[in-house]
Amino acid sequence: MDRLRAFEVFVSVVSKGSLVQGAAALNTSPANVTRYLNELEGHLGTRLLNRSPRHLSLTESGEALYERSKAILDDVSEAEALAAASNMKPRGRLRLNAPVSFGVLHLAPLWPRFLAQYPDVELDVSLVDRVVDIVEEGFDLAVRISRSGSANLVARRLAVSHNIACAAPDYLARHGMPQHPADLGQHVCIVNANAAMADEWLFSDTAGNSHKTTVRGRLRANNGDTARAAALAGHGIAWQPTFIIGDDLRAGRLVRVLPGYSLPDIDILALYPSRRHLSAKVRVMVDFLADAFKGTPSWDTA
Repeated sequence: MDRLRAFEVFVSVVSKGSLVQGAAALNTSPANVTRYLNELEGHLGTRLLNRSPRHLSLTESGEALYERSKAILDDVSEAEALAAASNMKPRGRLRLNAPVSFGVLHLAPLWPRFLAQYPDVELDVSLVDRVVDIVEEGFDLAVRISRSGSANLVARRLAVSHNIACAAPDYLARHGMPQHPADLGQHVCIVNANAAMADEWLFSDTAGNSHKTTVRGRLRANNGDTARAAALAGHGIAWQPTFIIGDDLRAGRLVRVLPGYSLPDIDILALYPSRRHLSAKVRVMVDFLADAFKGTPSWDTA
């Protein structure tokens, strides 16, 4: 038995004064109303209504249940109204996950503007470089740098992460500039432990031909800022996204290696569990981020 529906039927019959009018108010049949009343009385083990063809009256138990049922239904209506309103107006805590380097460099400067724009939203930002399970770990949204997104999540592309091989001028002055991806085997490389092909770098030439080379080095890191610091110090050639080293390239602190070859681009995605019944706070955050990164991102400007 649907007890909430049974309470609704009971309250409707009592307030309308008859089975027929109570059924009409709920857009159902008198027979259906009678069934619900009989099931409710059977469940409670007591008579609620004294019924005759022309008269309807509450028993003592029925009077007590009527007032309480009416209060319960009012509470349910209020809860539904609040839920509907919160789905329309952004409010409440929004838990967001992002990679450390991207989160510090490019998301953190955005949060003051977002909070000013949406004063009823509280941000709970978690920065980690591992791939989190959004649903299992209770996140509303994740910003992820990924080639494929996730089959179980909705993905919206925010920007593209361009990746290049780079090194400090000091390193290149000491070891020379590689001319072909195969030359990297003779160089010290800084390995990104989070990359799918950490020790095998895949380049494409201008004709679209692939060149895979195995690299070696003394430093392996699962964080881009660590790899950047090593590259700036002249400790080797690194594979880095331009969102981390864009300023270094513009300032000449790092130099692009193998400019005639390209590494695979990776999407920067906003991921969330479902497009159905999307909460207002998640919707406005996704739109906010898409607007912030539209066009050519700042890190890729010349």
